Order: sequence, then structure tokens, then C-alpha cells
Amino acid sequence: MIDRPPICAMVGGMSENEAQRMILASGSPRRREMMAEAGVDFEVVPSDADELHDDSMDLFALCEVNAELKAKVVAERHPGRLVIGSDTLVAIDGVKLAKPADMEEARRMLWRLSGRTHEVCSAVALVRTGERPVSETFHVISKVTFKELSDEVIDAYYREVDPLDKAGAYAVQQCRELIIEKIDGDYHTIVGMPVAETLERAKLLL
Repeated sequence: MIDRPPICAMVGGMSENEAQRMILASGSPRRREMMAEAGVDFEVVPSDADELHDDSMDLFALCEVNAELKAKVVAERHPGRLVIGSDTLVAIDGVKLAKPADMEEARRMLWRLSGRTHEVCSAVALVRTGERPVSETFHVISKVTFKELSDEVIDAYYREVDPLDKAGAYAVQQCRELIIEKIDGDYHTIVGMPVAETLERAKLLL
């Protein structure tokens, strides 16, 4: 059994005025849900930044660059507001697994992860423009070990989970008992953003 730790138990209080100065530059429903679960109020402004796809960059650097790109686009349009951008990538054998283009690619990704341990990197950029500019970027790494999968298990999993908007073609928060043996590290990093650390850092910048 993989427990889902409550974010609200890990994050200290943040004043209403502080929270209202924050913008989440993401259209991800999972990141929005985690921020809301943390008990803070915030505005959502999805970023339209063009993400970088560069196989020559290591996992951590690429993740941080894309998080920063997302945050900067929104921050330029909202000076004075602290903007949170985030990016998540899965990697195994040095190969980055982003969002699959179709179900065939999704199945190939799960077969690659079957019975093995891989890394999940979620990077966060905290950016503010205007009179008090700031720019801080960090990343957190967690590891996920998959069970040995079969065609039947993958079919059952994909009947319940849409993989096409998920890095690595799976979601740790959905039907994980079918595919995941264990996780090592921060659960919320695997979902899409290390929310507790993000908000602790954000409080120091507001």
C-alpha cells in the first residue's frame, strides 16, 4: 500500500495576501489540486511557453529550463506577482520519457518501465518581474519501481487511466496498485510538483 501524504500537514500557514500574490502557471489539474489541498488561495494562469525538447541535456537541467520558461512567460504579463512554473519528466537508462504521442507509444513506455526502477524529476521555477524581481529554480528527484507488467494489466490500467497527458504514460495517483511496486522519495514530486517545498520557498520570496 502506497500512502498518499496530505499536503496540508506538511506546509505551514500562509497569509491570504501572500497567497493572492501567487500565480500557478500551469493548466495541470493535478498541480491545481495539490495547491488547493495545501490550503492556499492562488490564481491559475496557464503558460503558453514553447517547451524545450533537447535530448543532449540531462534530465534535471531540461526540467528546470522548461519550468523557468513557463514561469517567465506568465511573470512578464503579471509584474509584481510571484509565478510558479513546473515541469515533470520521467527517465530510465538515461532516456527521457515525456508525454506519449499516442496509445501505442504509451504502451511502449510502460513495457520499458515494467519490473524496473526509474526516476521522476519535477522542477519548479519561482519568478517575479517588476520592482522586486526574483528568479529561483530547483528540482526534486523521486524513484518509482514498477511491478512486472503484462498485456492484460496494461489493458486494465488504460481502461481507467488516460496516459496521453502524463509524463511516462502513467499517473501515480490513479490505479497505482496495478502497476507500481514502491516509491522512494516525495510522492507529490511524482504527481507533478513538490508542493510542500515549493510553498516553503515561495513564502521566503513574497
